[in-house]
Amino acid sequence: MLLTSYRTAIPAEWVDYNGHLRDAFYLLIFSYATDALMDRIGLDEAGRARTGHTLYTLECHLNYLNEVKLGDEVEVRTHLLAYDHKRLHVHLALYRPGEEQLLAASEQMLMNIDRSVGRSSAFDEEVLASVRALHETQRGLPRPIHIGRVIGLPGEAGHGGPPSGRA
Repeated sequence: MLLTSYRTAIPAEWVDYNGHLRDAFYLLIFSYATDALMDRIGLDEAGRARTGHTLYTLECHLNYLNEVKLGDEVEVRTHLLAYDHKRLHVHLALYRPGEEQLLAASEQMLMNIDRSVGRSSAFDEEVLASVRALHETQRGLPRPIHIGRVIGLPGEAGHGGPPSGRA
């Protein structure tokens, strides 16, 4: 079962001149959902104080799929795809509560950081046990389609210019 990790209504200050949620605020919503995930696995304020650890985002891919407008209620459903001793691979999906139309999706790689040395570190045993338990509850869920994607244009040769010299 996916973890509903964040819910909010879209306030006026998050909306652009087209009446849509500004692109940056999608990431803010997903960031708040990541904070809730941290709370769930034991890296809440007390857990961070106890362990000296926190999570940093190493990489983030964001797909804008459907319009979100002023006043819309949205929720983030979090899927822990995989983990190892110091990283989490997560998929965050934005929906309207009670609906199944995907509005936006974010694939992220999160790294456990020991703040005392400023480097990656293995998860604390209690945190790792929580990660393991969450992952177990999500075992067998369908793999989201918006993961593992690469950005590029058809025929792009990696040099940044138009393919085959065409403009």
